[in-house]
Amino acid sequence: METTPISRLPDPAEYPAAYRGVLIKRFFAFLIDSMIITLILLALIPLTAFIALFFLGIIAILLNFFYRSISLTNRSATPGMRMMGIEFRDNEAQRFSSGMAMLHTLLFMLCMSTMVPQLVSVIMMLVSSRSQGLYDLFLGTAVVNRPPQG
Repeated sequence: METTPISRLPDPAEYPAAYRGVLIKRFFAFLIDSMIITLILLALIPLTAFIALFFLGIIAILLNFFYRSISLTNRSATPGMRMMGIEFRDNEAQRFSSGMAMLHTLLFMLCMSTMVPQLVSVIMMLVSSRSQGLYDLFLGTAVVNRPPQG
């Protein structure tokens, strides 16, 4: 009887290039995406005749959620991740579906909203072989270097 692997993601021991530099690339991608979201948010304020200032927190949360969910659905990577040459893969080593993109974004935002899960995620990224955060491990996802386009 043949057993199937728990995950079809590349094994870090067999394919170290898939995960080489992912942690630092992920950090810079986060910074790039945060700057893009901030610029979009700042552009929205005058377009709403400054009424958006009264709802800035809600607008920022919604903008963040839709920015990340839509970009992860389309290419399994945010614009910042694409600039850094990385992308998400699910447990089957496939690109994200729209459902997975929204679920991953929701868990990411929940982890980022409180200090303890955020700290646990960062520590897990530092010590795990696939640089997976808490929400990645829960969903069975990982960030890998984007394969060369051929």
